[in-house]
Amino acid sequence: MRHLMSPLDFTTEELEQLMDLADDIQGNTQKYSQSCNGKKLATCFYEPSTRTRLSFEAAMLNLGGSVLGFSSADSSSAAKGESVSDTIRVISCYADICAMRHPKEGAPLVASLHSSIPVINAGDGGHQHPTQTLTDLYTIRSLKGEIGNMTIGLCGDLKFGRTVHSLINALVRYPNIKFVLISPEELRVPEYIREDVLEKNGIEYVEIEKLEDAMPELDILYMTRVQRERFFNEEDYLRMKDFYILTNEKMLLAKDDMMVLHPLPRVNEISVEVDDDPRAAYFKQAQNGVYIRMALILTLLEVGVC
Repeated sequence: MRHLMSPLDFTTEELEQLMDLADDIQGNTQKYSQSCNGKKLATCFYEPSTRTRLSFEAAMLNLGGSVLGFSSADSSSAAKGESVSDTIRVISCYADICAMRHPKEGAPLVASLHSSIPVINAGDGGHQHPTQTLTDLYTIRSLKGEIGNMTIGLCGDLKFGRTVHSLINALVRYPNIKFVLISPEELRVPEYIREDVLEKNGIEYVEIEKLEDAMPELDILYMTRVQRERFFNEEDYLRMKDFYILTNEKMLLAKDDMMVLHPLPRVNEISVEVDDDPRAAYFKQAQNGVYIRMALILTLLEVGVC
């Protein structure tokens, strides 16, 4: 039995196999429509989510399985003080696989240690978001034909953004990746990411503040929102929230084949006018999240497809 706590839980070869499976699912949806018939996915979401929760549910339903769970801590026994370890022991009696999101870093890992079913980390605080990273990698490969040999700009909240932390951890294993880290000083990537991930692996990176300065050299621009829920006070959030806004004017500075990604939801950081640009790939990215999660569910449940 395997769990997914971090994108590093899969080797790059296993990730390629997972993405190949997602490709086959995308091209042959009907072939997989009953693969998980009789299987149940529990979605245990202790904090709000739209895309991640619904894409997990859509993935399992597309595979012919069923879904149960809760969408907030208030609607679970966590409101009564039940521990994560006790919750997962009970969930293991009802479901075959569990996707868990939790505001506390490490909570899905604790669940995995007490679970008799595979547990998927669907986001833990500001730490990791591995299935979003799988979605990002799959989208990059779909758009560029490979993962590697490119300059990737990460823009916005790089301090609290778990999607950014997971993506950096995953991408450093691929050849010739360069990062341009675009953020205000207050929202720079944590020191452990710079020292233990980037510098330790000899990855080339620069930290800058102006998005315009980075645009001409980027192959991928990964925008993120400034997350109100991660700030300790409203004043700091309001000061930071509109620091970066991607517009058509800024897009004129970019390469013709530069692609824009965003884990969503967006607030103000990408103007709606950019949606019509053929380089805007964030809604396709959201769709890809269903295919890669279908592939992940099949893989963790060790379900064979005829």
